[in-house]
Amino acid sequence: MRMTGAKAIVEALHKEKVTTLFGIPGGVVIPLFDAIYGDKKLNLVVTKHEQGAIHAADGYARSCGKPGVCIVTSGPGATNIVTGLATAYMDSVPLVAITGQVPTAMIGNDAFQEADTTGITRPVTKHNFLIREPGELPLVLKKAFYLATTGRCGPVLVDVPKDMLTAQIEFDYPDKVSIPGYSIPEQGHARQIKKVMDAIKEAKKPLIYAGGGIITSNASDELKKFAKTTGIPVVLTLMGLGAFPASEPEFLGMLGMHGTKTANYATDRCDLLIALGSRFDDRVTGKLELFAPHAKFIHVDIDPASISKNVIIDIPIVGDAKQTLREMNKQAQKLAISDWLSEIARWKEEHPLTYSNDEVLRPQYVIDRLYEITKGDAIITTEVGQNQMWAAQFYKFNKPRRLITSGGLGTMGYGLPAAIGAQLANPDALVVDIAGDGSIQMNIQEMATIAQRALPIKVVILNNGYLGMVRQWQEYFFDRRYSATCLRRDKRCPDICCEPGPHCPPYVPDFVKLADAYGAVGIRIHKKADVDDALREAVTQDKTVLMDFLINPEENVTPMVPAGAPINKMISSKEDADAFLLA
Repeated sequence: MRMTGAKAIVEALHKEKVTTLFGIPGGVVIPLFDAIYGDKKLNLVVTKHEQGAIHAADGYARSCGKPGVCIVTSGPGATNIVTGLATAYMDSVPLVAITGQVPTAMIGNDAFQEADTTGITRPVTKHNFLIREPGELPLVLKKAFYLATTGRCGPVLVDVPKDMLTAQIEFDYPDKVSIPGYSIPEQGHARQIKKVMDAIKEAKKPLIYAGGGIITSNASDELKKFAKTTGIPVVLTLMGLGAFPASEPEFLGMLGMHGTKTANYATDRCDLLIALGSRFDDRVTGKLELFAPHAKFIHVDIDPASISKNVIIDIPIVGDAKQTLREMNKQAQKLAISDWLSEIARWKEEHPLTYSNDEVLRPQYVIDRLYEITKGDAIITTEVGQNQMWAAQFYKFNKPRRLITSGGLGTMGYGLPAAIGAQLANPDALVVDIAGDGSIQMNIQEMATIAQRALPIKVVILNNGYLGMVRQWQEYFFDRRYSATCLRRDKRCPDICCEPGPHCPPYVPDFVKLADAYGAVGIRIHKKADVDDALREAVTQDKTVLMDFLINPEENVTPMVPAGAPINKMISSKEDADAFLLA
């Protein structure tokens, strides 16, 4: 078939079974948006900012496992998605971003809205392409989707000059592609699997440490079977929450900087650490040389570059987690580790996740009640900061793809647009964005997209009037000098202030009025006694609801591993922090 390059992109999207895409038009991509116009197979969601578009595509991909697609124009359109590409790259999310570029003859001439998009995005994409000949489009797009969705998934960018969109080509879309030097290890080597199983049989204190790779490979059932068969306890990373049911007795919680004490103690004391689809990042390991000091390390990962990158691995397996766990399950048997399980049970009893049970409106209580009222059957997106950690700690994720959050990059402003993608991918699901009052404002313009699409997203703002996580560090390690973190501060405030109270200026904006401006329902909650009524009202309404919970301003996320400490050295108060600094 003969068609324009723009039409060829649309046909490629059809071939890849893309039904939803996100973006904003601009000068050089007008031909592409014209080709999409009236296409009944494509649901084009136009956001209010390109960063909103890429995060929405990311939330779509994480929540359903299909690749997210984003289309933006050249120059600022392309540069505005860089943060979203980096977010997806760090968390291994399958995305295809199509960016417009100035006509080929103008590249390198500092033309209007020109940017070196491939150069700028090379460090934050799995791969990127610049179309030089219009006939390349079908093959390049096939490669883009193949690269994004295979091996260690990630974002792939295709930069298309305007003249490539208007040129006529013969459309011949390949059924499959072969990329020299790119191979995908599916199943772990049988000899390595045998070594792993022998090591597991000999272990007295084994521990499974699983991450987002389990969710990406759809290996949650295999992981659960393996843990149940062997009796080995499980800790999860932030990105892995939901990969193993939080309600199962084998689950010890999230590990790392804001992990549970049980999870961190178990990691510190184990003699065999079985890492599955995780990458030993610094938020998990703490002080690297003291991480799991008594353990032999096993690492199963589809990305060979991740193995022994941070921790030297004793028994590596390069392969897909699902396929490898299937083989491991064939050899799995119940282990005699009752003493180890008794030690863990004692930690669970002595060190539960808790918070003060008083009349103060505390964020942990809000999350607890949200979990109970939704019966754990919601897709939770989060912003980044304290709100994110409270959600991870107190909402029990029993299924994969229920927590949609920015892990590796820690991108504030992620949660609201990600909720758009998650809701569109799961139209019948309850989608809740748990937000901080600082982070929510970074992409608050997407409330307009939500309104125009009539999406029944619920927003829980844990409003403490601060950039809370930074404020917590300032409280613990900078003598409560709250420099630049108070969000109420205005010209009436003294030069130096660290005491929140009734003398503070009113908060800007008024989130309830803002919700009304965007056609949503706004609810402000001051009292603990009103939490349940607000949450029940929100989840029963088939419309967007924004809840502004005025929580304790100086509430902290605990436990916390200070920077530079091993993960068994956790603090829970300013006094603990002072003792750590003096040690």
